[in-house]
Amino acid sequence: LDEAHSIGAVGPTGRGVTELFNVNPGDVDVMMGTFTKSFGAAGGYIAGKKELVDYLRSQSHSAVYASAMSPAITEQIIRAIKCITGKDGSTEGIRRIRQLAENTRYFRARLKEMGFIIYGGDESPVVPLLLYMPAKVVAFAREMLARKIGVVVVGFPATPITEARARFCVSAAHTRDMLNQVLHHLNEVGDNLCLKFSRRKRPSRPDPCEETNS
Repeated sequence: LDEAHSIGAVGPTGRGVTELFNVNPGDVDVMMGTFTKSFGAAGGYIAGKKELVDYLRSQSHSAVYASAMSPAITEQIIRAIKCITGKDGSTEGIRRIRQLAENTRYFRARLKEMGFIIYGGDESPVVPLLLYMPAKVVAFAREMLARKIGVVVVGFPATPITEARARFCVSAAHTRDMLNQVLHHLNEVGDNLCLKFSRRKRPSRPDPCEETNS
């Protein structure tokens, strides 16, 4: 189970997809993730039975020839874990997890309402927006950059040739105004480049930039 984009981000307390789907982590043979996203550090982890971990430590080139984490990075990871779990004595971690969930659901719902096709579950803060046609990938990136919004676009061979996409990563630090600003420009670019492929009936809602935080 690769938790690179889920640990510290999904589940009621940020424990990842096992918590989200109520799965016992002990039933997963290999759990892995990165410390570069929710933890704001570097490196990653692999968890499993002792026999597995010992084998990887002795046989994996990435472990045998790697250097240990620096004390500063290690401390950053420990502090982040304590914040997420509330062991730092504050509620900041759970506040951010709840805010991230709220931002994610709002951003995904509005994209669907606009007529875009997106992949992933409603809880995932990583939002792939399907562009489909390779010729529109660069055009989309340039149109968004002209509006002072940098986007990550992915195409073949990283994706199937007809499933090119842009990827948005929602953060707990994003305000509703920030999300509405991006949604406003996405709405315009989607119309200009004919990227709204969904056949679902779309409800009529005001422009995101005209909405308030209330």
